[in-house]
Amino acid sequence: MNLHTQSLPVGVSLETQADVPCVCPSCGAPNMVVFYRVESVPVHSCLLISDRNQAMTFPTGRLCLGLCEACGFICNLSFDPRAQHYSAQYEETQGFSPRFRAFAEGLCGRLIDDYDIRGKRILEIGCGKGEFLAQICAMGDNTGIGIDPAYVPERDPSGRASSVTFIRDFYSERYAHLEADVICCRHTLEHIGQTLRFLRTIREAIGKRERTLTIFEVPDTLRILREGAFWDVYYEHCSYFTPGSLARLFRAAGFDVDQLYFDFDDQYIVLTAYPVSGTQPCPFSLEEDVSSLKDAIAGFAQTCGSSMTYWRDTVTRAFGEGRKIVLWGSGSKAVAFLTTLELNGAIACVVDINPYKHGRFLPCSGHEIVSPESLILHPPDQIIVMNPVYCDEIRQDLSQLGVRAELLPVTSCLSA
Repeated sequence: MNLHTQSLPVGVSLETQADVPCVCPSCGAPNMVVFYRVESVPVHSCLLISDRNQAMTFPTGRLCLGLCEACGFICNLSFDPRAQHYSAQYEETQGFSPRFRAFAEGLCGRLIDDYDIRGKRILEIGCGKGEFLAQICAMGDNTGIGIDPAYVPERDPSGRASSVTFIRDFYSERYAHLEADVICCRHTLEHIGQTLRFLRTIREAIGKRERTLTIFEVPDTLRILREGAFWDVYYEHCSYFTPGSLARLFRAAGFDVDQLYFDFDDQYIVLTAYPVSGTQPCPFSLEEDVSSLKDAIAGFAQTCGSSMTYWRDTVTRAFGEGRKIVLWGSGSKAVAFLTTLELNGAIACVVDINPYKHGRFLPCSGHEIVSPESLILHPPDQIIVMNPVYCDEIRQDLSQLGVRAELLPVTSCLSA
């Protein structure tokens, strides 16, 4: 399917957008400023699609990123939550990667030690397939409740331990009665359109339990802006956070931020907070102000366009020379990369280590997702790695398979 993609990263001027709502969902300020548009992108990137024709005619939506000049929050002003369908067909887990499992285990251990999360009750909102909740409960002898419409009971990571239970639903006021010592929410807030309303729902459920710890993790948008990482902008992520905008949102919702730091090769922001105790601390040194954020957005305008040109030229040149090119990693990054650059014919297939994705197809581009083992019979010349953090384990996998290919990690054209 040949998508018509209109992106305005080079030389685009900041402007208000008259045809979409412009009230900031994080602070309520009016007149958000648009700085990036893509006219047609898949409304989902991680749904399991078993039919190529269905994949190539997958529903699309519009990206229209706007900046709130009051609090620094960035969101897709054209986002329509009615287009989202989270269910057991949503395959988001990264738990098949040894690198990611090591990161998650390290995060669990650090949080347990820092906050003595032992023998506690943990509520995870947006738990996915439940791996993180099961792990932190096992490592700290905790009990847990996970809530997520995409949870799959047949893949219960806790081994059906009585200490962990799951609810296949979205979190809302109906679950305010679930009391917990720790509330965890990882890689879910960026999928929430009404951010302040969502956090206030959690804050109201906590009530007077002022020692309830909240743990949130989201992608870092400053990295996306500085790298011109257009492959990290997609429809499912309607909300985009920097350290400053995330901390300001939590304070507005009635929380004191306790820790704020980068993790996972500086790709993620981790925030911990407690209900407001009466004193608001000074901002963390990590929190950028809106002025510096606007500078990053201005840089994004040029870097994003250069990144698009670099990767489109790199792939089309190699394809023209007769090289076989595949992508490694079939998540949202791959979908955004392929549909934005319109590289459909130049990429042979997409590789993923997640067996639940094999034989499925990417939305809109229609690329088949194959196993690493398939490369033995059909070896590529070049492998585009959608996240450089996985390069070492990919090299190990290729070595074990006896497959030799050049790895091209997707990074900014400035460092490629």
